[in-house]
Amino acid sequence: MNMQITNTILMIRPVAFRMNEQTAVNNYFQETLEITNAEINKKAQQEFDTFVEVLRSHGVEVIVIEDTKEPDTPDSIFPNNWVSFHATGTVAVYPMFAKNRRLERREEIFEVLEQHDFRIDDILDYTSAEEEGLFLEGTGSILKDRVHQKAYCALSERADEELFIEFCEDFDCFPVLFTANQTVEGERKPIYHTNVMMAMAETFAVICLDSIDDKKERKNVVEHLKKDGKQVIPITEAQMHAFAGNMLQVIGANDQRLMVMSTQAYNSLRQDQIDAITEYCKIVHSPLDTIETCGGGSARCMMAEVFLPRND
Repeated sequence: MNMQITNTILMIRPVAFRMNEQTAVNNYFQETLEITNAEINKKAQQEFDTFVEVLRSHGVEVIVIEDTKEPDTPDSIFPNNWVSFHATGTVAVYPMFAKNRRLERREEIFEVLEQHDFRIDDILDYTSAEEEGLFLEGTGSILKDRVHQKAYCALSERADEELFIEFCEDFDCFPVLFTANQTVEGERKPIYHTNVMMAMAETFAVICLDSIDDKKERKNVVEHLKKDGKQVIPITEAQMHAFAGNMLQVIGANDQRLMVMSTQAYNSLRQDQIDAITEYCKIVHSPLDTIETCGGGSARCMMAEVFLPRND
């Protein structure tokens, strides 16, 4: 039986976090802060360390790797976009839209996981697609329902349809495709990553249905979720902008289910939404304001789930 969620998370501690000008062109969640880059990085490190502490205090296994000063990787704090670790022993490495994000891919990270007794049998490398200007940014672009072998993807400049279909063939998943938009200065523009408008848990899904403008596509997504027994918990576009879609369910101490999000995301939720989530699991949140503002990503983006098998 495939597990939907895991107890082990890989996280990268930033050393030069700042607003990445190369990603800001289509990540409309990013905003500038009128403080120096050094101050931004210091605040991000404090938020990161607190977040790791919160996760570990709830019994989540967090493997922290310190980023390096060289090369310059302002978004290294979001490792889930360039790599995913699967229960088959396969690692997938993804093509990235921003050139400076491609520098985040580091093979020594795999060695660290092997030192933690995880087994890597195979590496599936999709990065040659970058030469053709095609991208698929890991679990930012792809939301897997591992139990029902489905993968959900909101198409954008960072999520190419053909590459997504190739991924689904490689991992034996049924593709559920749609387009998700947000309003930017009065215009509807594609949301850069699926995982900011949707979160997949074991028994429910948090999703900004308002962002799926095409009614047929919206209906199709809801039908797939309900068919697989998921309770659909809708959020508004305003809540999505507070990163309420960017949550991740993980396993804590004593097999406890946790829904992890930022404090901003938590504060944006209505009581009925909180009640719907806490019916299934405990909510855990931590303040990530600097990371969210400058990075345009939140709690889920910071956590690369490790499903790799352990060595016997």
